Amino acid sequence: MKKLAILSLLAILIFSSIFSQENKALDDEIMMAYKYGHAITHHTLQLSNGNKINYTATTGYTFLETEEGKPRAKIFFIAYAKDGEKEPSQRPITFAFNGGPGSASVWLHMGALGPKRIVMTDEGGATTPPYEVVDNEYSWLEHTDLVFIDPVMTGFSRPVDSTDKKEFLGFVEDVESVGEFIRLYTSRYERWNSPKYLAGESYGTTRACGLAGHLQDRYGLYINGLVLISQITNFQTARFEIGNDLPYPLFLPTYAATAWYHKQLDPAYDNLQNLLREVEDFALGDYTLALTKGDRLSEKEKDRIAEKLSEYIGVSKEYILQANLRPVIHRFVKELRRDEGLTVGRLDSRFTAVDYDGTRERYEFDPSYNKAIYGPYTMAVNDHIRRSLKYKNDIPYEILTGRARPWNYDNVQNQYLNVSETLRQAMHKNPYLKVLICNGYYDLATPYFATQYTLDHLFLQDDLKKNITMKYYESGHMMYIRKPSLIKMAGDVRGFYLGE
Repeated sequence: MKKLAILSLLAILIFSSIFSQENKALDDEIMMAYKYGHAITHHTLQLSNGNKINYTATTGYTFLETEEGKPRAKIFFIAYAKDGEKEPSQRPITFAFNGGPGSASVWLHMGALGPKRIVMTDEGGATTPPYEVVDNEYSWLEHTDLVFIDPVMTGFSRPVDSTDKKEFLGFVEDVESVGEFIRLYTSRYERWNSPKYLAGESYGTTRACGLAGHLQDRYGLYINGLVLISQITNFQTARFEIGNDLPYPLFLPTYAATAWYHKQLDPAYDNLQNLLREVEDFALGDYTLALTKGDRLSEKEKDRIAEKLSEYIGVSKEYILQANLRPVIHRFVKELRRDEGLTVGRLDSRFTAVDYDGTRERYEFDPSYNKAIYGPYTMAVNDHIRRSLKYKNDIPYEILTGRARPWNYDNVQNQYLNVSETLRQAMHKNPYLKVLICNGYYDLATPYFATQYTLDHLFLQDDLKKNITMKYYESGHMMYIRKPSLIKMAGDVRGFYLGE
């Protein structure tokens, strides 16, 4: 009897050993889920080219700890990995995030990159609630595994125990904490030998450039590529402050594009591209010179510049003269169609809305945010997390929150943050680093011409300039909400990852 028990035990051990070897990947997956409280689900996605991808989604927290093992924060993430890839070097991985600061990764996740997307109208407007989530046939999962990161105080990410949120709310603090998450993920999921990319939108491009330098300098983790969507890396280009004249010529082409879209210009301007080239030349030439002259500008010159500005941006010459030739963006969006009682959007100036008070200086709300995208994207991510990814959490998923305030820039006291210099250094140290920049013509948050100016002042060595590619879309800050732009962007991204 005793001998039989021993033989049975040996048989069980042998069987378990064989089963364990054959299912090691599954065992590792289960143990990782158990240890870190993750939900793991399996899915299939059909792409626009007819190909199918089987993939695994991992949803949950990664804890940031001190070296003594004390928890500081829990970072919420959602990762998608293509099934069947055995060698990490054969499959790229992209870490993606949005900006704000204070925004969750919802926009890139549910709008362009992830395997699911929210259905919008073809021009990017909201449909009737409760909206619809569908498979994203243009998902970047075709080319790369994806990890969506929600920095502390966004999504479900929070400090733990008595840790003060201020330890994470600042440029340096944010780069360090997100960088630590990327290091931990890369190690735990054995992705050090994978081609690694960062994809950021808006302030996420600031974070991405900061991370490109931080990851390689602190951890020796070199990045293969950056995808910068609606870039802002030199904050001087977007700060409308007395004494800083730089934003006015850099916003001017987007003012003109907005006025053209809303049919506020002479019908002779019948081609957007021709208009933009003409306005760009004026912005860098006569307009910049006029702003530089200040009070040395003669009345005749001032009148001529105001008349030209009125012709290009669709507001009266008298208004421009009253603004001292310096129309501020928050006033422009109210003034352009004030006679009709309409306000145009900041994130996407194609959209309009009606305020309670048509005489006010600034809009009551941004039509392109509150009216177009906030509701659909909030529904989409909450529904997807709970029903498709099977992850349960009762705290609010913070979409774009003021809880990530105050945000500090203590590293640049009395100056503007400029991480384009960090990007230059990263590219000089890592000459294989490639950059794709996506710009919307109707983006009044991070105008495309400000990005061009920033690149023109990057001062890269000549042989690295070819590593940067610029793409443009007839849409706004989230250019992918417009169906034709989503499709074009998918093709541009495909070319970037495949090196075409």
